Amino acid sequence: MFVRADNICYTVSTMTKRGFQMECLNYPIYLKEGFEGLKDAFDAAGLAGGKVCVIADRNVAALYLDEVRDLLSAEAFVFAPGEESKNLNTISEIYEFFLKSRADRRTAAVALGGGVTGDMAGFAAATFMRGIPYVQVPTTLLSQVDSSVGGKTGVDFHGHKNMIGTFTQPAFVYINIKTLDTLPPEQFASGMGEVIKHGLIADVGYFNMLEREKAAIKNIEKNALLETVCGSCQIKASVVSVDEKERGLREILNFGHTFGHAIESLSRFTLLHGQCVALGITAASYLSYRRGSINEEELESIRQLLEFFDLPVKVNGYGAGDILAQMAFDKKSKGGSIRLVLLDAVGKAAPNQTASDGEILDAIKYITE
Repeated sequence: MFVRADNICYTVSTMTKRGFQMECLNYPIYLKEGFEGLKDAFDAAGLAGGKVCVIADRNVAALYLDEVRDLLSAEAFVFAPGEESKNLNTISEIYEFFLKSRADRRTAAVALGGGVTGDMAGFAAATFMRGIPYVQVPTTLLSQVDSSVGGKTGVDFHGHKNMIGTFTQPAFVYINIKTLDTLPPEQFASGMGEVIKHGLIADVGYFNMLEREKAAIKNIEKNALLETVCGSCQIKASVVSVDEKERGLREILNFGHTFGHAIESLSRFTLLHGQCVALGITAASYLSYRRGSINEEELESIRQLLEFFDLPVKVNGYGAGDILAQMAFDKKSKGGSIRLVLLDAVGKAAPNQTASDGEILDAIKYITE
């Protein structure tokens, strides 16, 4: 495969009729074209014989729950879709579901759905009985390329995104690429925000591939999708395998997120995560441009690729000062100072960067005026 990140080693098997299996971390990431291999993945992970509890929102449940529940002989908890469900009240309901299902420490929780489902199911599993195993079965592009890989779990709290959570790795990740066939266009676009981020922070060749294959990717052509999802998973898993708990290299995955999370919170989560990440990427890329790390042509190519995938590079209705104030709540702030991930070049991140309020406001104004 073509994906590379400096000073990182990983191995990926060749393509087979059953898909990819990645062993970048201490657990596999399967990339398949159906759910048929899910039971085999459970057996390989040593989870056979235990109770299985599937967690899904109503939208995903209507599409895939029956098949997955039948394959795993599982019980199911279904909740209202959307970021507004990502709170401690829903976690409490999941705990009650575990108790009613007589879950024990051999019980496996299955997160069937997007990022909200994965974050909550993982957090509930990590904290129930001091930890039961869980499995990620992501069904959106955003969750397949980003949130399902790396072990971040959690919920929003008092309007602040992912303020409560853990680092707890899943037993495995099982990606069924066919679920993207039913994904609404705006959700597919949201996932592309994270995909583009991966190219910008870790591999210029991957970024160039996205530019070259953008029409095929947007048309959901299978080979282009496989290359895109596999490439992003490689980058994400490679980073996480080196720095599980975000004490160093993993910070590069936050490129665009400090700006983006602030906008997402101010919007009361009415804007999709990937849309906010795209806005954050634009602001962070502009600040990188102002510091001379990328040139104007590269800045414009980043903007154009985001716009091609129907992602915003401008946002209305939010004051620059309000966005700056919200950024101070970001978990990556240290000692009262906002820390940013910028670019040294396209394909190379510059983590742990400080910037003056004036520089940050200038970048915010680039996306708000």
